Amino acid sequence: MQLPFPIAEEPDEISREKGRKLFAGSNADFLKGVVAMSGLPPDDRIEVCFAGRSNVGKSSLINALTGRTRLARASNTPGRTQEINYFTLADDHYLVDLPGYGYANAPLDVIAKWQKLLKQYLSGRATLRRAFVLIDARHGIKDVDEEIMSLLDSSAVTFQAVLTKADKVKLKDREKVLAQVREKLAKHPAAFPEIVLTSSEKGDGLPTLRAIIANLI
Repeated sequence: MQLPFPIAEEPDEISREKGRKLFAGSNADFLKGVVAMSGLPPDDRIEVCFAGRSNVGKSSLINALTGRTRLARASNTPGRTQEINYFTLADDHYLVDLPGYGYANAPLDVIAKWQKLLKQYLSGRATLRRAFVLIDARHGIKDVDEEIMSLLDSSAVTFQAVLTKADKVKLKDREKVLAQVREKLAKHPAAFPEIVLTSSEKGDGLPTLRAIIANLI
């Protein structure tokens, strides 16, 4: 019996090569950090965004995907957590790094400003093809993850769960986490019915994720 939300399969050679070319290091560049909707670049190309709670490994994954060790920078400063960071991929894609969420110590006004910007972005970006919600494979889906998933549901933005740090989890423990993730995803109508397992350190799942993004229309 096919499990709901199966692990995405390895791409075929054509898709793998398409993804490799799109994410070649020379094709990936930081464009700008955006703090208001007026600062968004023109919506003239395919766009995907990455969301995840703090310390989920989002910057590491973006750097691993592009082969650029310092393209995306993890931030310990509250100011940077408010930015939507845009990266160009070749001439026809934007990769968007959304602010990390789940900062318990962030001031309430900072959280409110971030939430407002995020809602405006998700509901008003016509070229956004998919959101990738990063989940720590050691911990599964937390309440703050479900909040962003519900926001994506209400914004009618398809999202796909990407488990990070999969190499840090023993196989038997991974299956428990996957069961919890599948149960939670089943409640969200905007969830894409495949999970991607990744390890930025080992390179696991990176060709699959690159190919998924390269094949979005």
